[in-house]
Amino acid sequence: MPSFDVTRSRFRLADDEVFVLAQLATGQPVPESMAPAEARLRDAGLISAAGELSTLLLPLLQTLVNPTVILSLEAGGRQGTLHHGLLIGEDHVVCHETWPGEEEAVYRLVEPRTVVWTLADLIALRQSDTSGAGPAGEQVVETTVGVLEAGLQAQEKAASTPGADERQLVVEALRATGAAEGTATLLAQLIVEVRSSWRMTAAWQGHQDGEAGVRARVVAAWDCGPLGYWLRELPAEPVTEGEVTAASPFRLRRVAPKRIWQELTGLLPDESEIVRREAPPQA
Repeated sequence: MPSFDVTRSRFRLADDEVFVLAQLATGQPVPESMAPAEARLRDAGLISAAGELSTLLLPLLQTLVNPTVILSLEAGGRQGTLHHGLLIGEDHVVCHETWPGEEEAVYRLVEPRTVVWTLADLIALRQSDTSGAGPAGEQVVETTVGVLEAGLQAQEKAASTPGADERQLVVEALRATGAAEGTATLLAQLIVEVRSSWRMTAAWQGHQDGEAGVRARVVAAWDCGPLGYWLRELPAEPVTEGEVTAASPFRLRRVAPKRIWQELTGLLPDESEIVRREAPPQA
């Protein structure tokens, strides 16, 4: 059931409910298949019986239907993959966050000046964490995607096997692929300790080789808890479908939290990189 918190300008909405709101906001008809979602929104007081949108939704929908920059976060962990993000509009910024096992996401307005802080919060970045600082910050682990996948499969199997020695099973799987002892030991530690492996993409309308089109920048990393933050340098982003094979090189580099912060900042385009587009008509 959709709901909202007027004190913090935040809303809990499922994907089909967001679709219905976007249709109404742009004056488009709502398909019959979306009637249940429309009814839930009506029952929650977010739309009237006549299909009029609550004024509480206006900043959210203005940004949702005409974003200038879209930031998408895919974060994978032991509870599965979650999708979060940020929509930057002309006047407002909207953050959306999902929750493990829940269909609804929380949409909330955030202060535009805190965009980088919000991105850092979405990946649980801790600037006070010094685990990636000092000489250890120069650590690099290099192997292939096939070796990594063998380790991940072993970790998944161990996690579902009562009494299994997760770390040992992962190490053995990596060794079986021919990984060097040092690589197998370090990569196994990272796989077992990883809190999340995430990939963040920023996309906007810009120019490339004199032609208008969608531009994007991507950063990917692992948060390995006590073992620090590791930037994924290979496969190099952006990665296209079918480009990566088992033989593709894979490389992680340990970095300090400050470097992750810099990477997040670097995702955002300058004003000169953005081509403005006309906003769609509002209902």
